[in-house]
Amino acid sequence: MSLARSKVTRRAFLAGSAAAVSFFGKRLPAEVEGVPIRAITKGPGFHWFAYYDKFQFDPTDRYALGMKVLFEHRSPTPQDSIEIGMIDLAEGDRWIPLGETTAWCWQQGCMLQWRPGSATEIVYNGRGDEGYVCHIQDVVTGAKRTISSPIYALAPDGHTAVTPDFRRIANLRPGYGYVGFPDPFAHERAPEQSGIWRVNLESGRSDLIISLAQAAAIRWPYADFGDAVHWFNHLLVNPTGTRFVFLHRWKLPDEKSWRTRMFSSNMDGSELRVLIGSGFVSHFIWRDETHVLAYSKPEPDAAWGFYLYEDVPNGRVEQVGAGVMGPGDGHCNYLPGNEWIVCDTYPDKNRYQHVYLYHVPSNRRIELASLLSPAEYAGEWRCDTHPRVSRTGKFITVDSPHEGGREIYLIDVSKIIG
Repeated sequence: MSLARSKVTRRAFLAGSAAAVSFFGKRLPAEVEGVPIRAITKGPGFHWFAYYDKFQFDPTDRYALGMKVLFEHRSPTPQDSIEIGMIDLAEGDRWIPLGETTAWCWQQGCMLQWRPGSATEIVYNGRGDEGYVCHIQDVVTGAKRTISSPIYALAPDGHTAVTPDFRRIANLRPGYGYVGFPDPFAHERAPEQSGIWRVNLESGRSDLIISLAQAAAIRWPYADFGDAVHWFNHLLVNPTGTRFVFLHRWKLPDEKSWRTRMFSSNMDGSELRVLIGSGFVSHFIWRDETHVLAYSKPEPDAAWGFYLYEDVPNGRVEQVGAGVMGPGDGHCNYLPGNEWIVCDTYPDKNRYQHVYLYHVPSNRRIELASLLSPAEYAGEWRCDTHPRVSRTGKFITVDSPHEGGREIYLIDVSKIIG
């Protein structure tokens, strides 16, 4: 259903920034004193947005995207469809259906996000007859076109994307790829014909710009790759669209876990360099054009922590929030202006996931929420909170199952950030 069919005109949609959005509702047990939080989705079904580094909010902060599913606690099949929709925060959190897709996973959904530079277009991945595709849809008119390549991360111009091979990810890292189309290079450790593609959102053309064979040919100084299998995941373009980063992962047949290093590259695959080479990298976010914040180890024998890496040859590295951010890994995100970082934790010993703000200049932490994650939310279908930031920075959204099933919650941080 488009907004046009929901009796909302393009004029009304674009005027959303002028609409007064009131945020009142029932106080939740998980709410920290003085920090308003409320569910903005509800059953039937379950709702979530998934990853933390996409535009969930439209440019006016009135509409928030989401996905709806009718089951939990199992892997999706190629026949399982989810509904694409958005929440109108100015009209009682009304759910507006927009479409559906069968190309999705629990951790990252279908790459649903607002198209940069557009006030009314969204993008999300789908399933075609011969492979995965990307839909570009106007939420006001309902007009939709499809290009013959999926996308992962969009450049800020809204015309270019980069994408890995979701077939290979599904094979090697279940829960992050899409099921249904087998990896044609599953028998190869580091294929030359699989890797990262640059995608033109206008023409649909996709060009392989970095291959797995190319990355595997760059020596890891701490050990040989041996018979390891290689894959790429977690791509993100910098705020000016000049470069992007991605994770190169490899796993030896006799080992349970994998190693990871981060590469950065120009958008055409040139000037490829290792940004984090220790073998230990997890979640990350760009701070600005030349700096990446990552939960990582700068060297194999260093302590895990959040470190800021300068994306230039021989760039500087500095730790951020030592002893304050954490404990452990988390999904980090800068608020506009880079003065504040929002982050979360994985479940603690009592199964609570903590969401907090970190104030960079004062090295201060402010708790936002502690959300129970029941034991059945584990493994591939766990529900990480994945805190996302609205365009103005006034609101944080998270996914959480603490009230009986995964739903989307909105946290108002406007008074905290001033």
